Amino acid sequence: SILQKTNKVQQIKTENKTMATVLKASGREFQENPNRIDKFRLLTDISISKKNIKTQNLNFDLRQLNPGEYCAPYHFHKNAEELFMIVSGSATLRTTDGLEIVNTGDILFFEMGENGAHQLYNHTNEPCVYLDIRTFMGVDICEYPDSNKVLSAPSSEIFSKDSQAGYFDGEENIDEKWKSIKAKE
Repeated sequence: SILQKTNKVQQIKTENKTMATVLKASGREFQENPNRIDKFRLLTDISISKKNIKTQNLNFDLRQLNPGEYCAPYHFHKNAEELFMIVSGSATLRTTDGLEIVNTGDILFFEMGENGAHQLYNHTNEPCVYLDIRTFMGVDICEYPDSNKVLSAPSSEIFSKDSQAGYFDGEENIDEKWKSIKAKE
């Protein structure tokens, strides 16, 4: 029967110890993200990393945005969707549509591309805690419209769009390169 097959699958999963990971509220430990500057001092709950959770295509963090701080520079993802749920507090959300106050219980979805551009600012006197969930398919490109930068993830290399190179720039002397390789053989 279906019930017997379901019980068998549950038993196999239990034997292989593939069970859910529970992150208790009492175990939360917020730490400031490294290399942050004033106005961008975001805190992240490190209990997630302490549990050694290995996700495949879904990354998540519990964040604390203190009063007067921004979560990150205004940005959008070219290869990831992102979702915030405000767990407690309030913040001002900036999107391509402008500014909007978000509160406890609100869910914010950011699609891939320019229309998903976003930034949170804590305009209140209390911390704003939110769950940050994002897809990750091995590589992402973030664009920062205010500062004209591009970030490549997961390497975290950052480039200015002002110094963009053409695809064949530096390739003009390809015959010479091949000659030097052949000369070494």
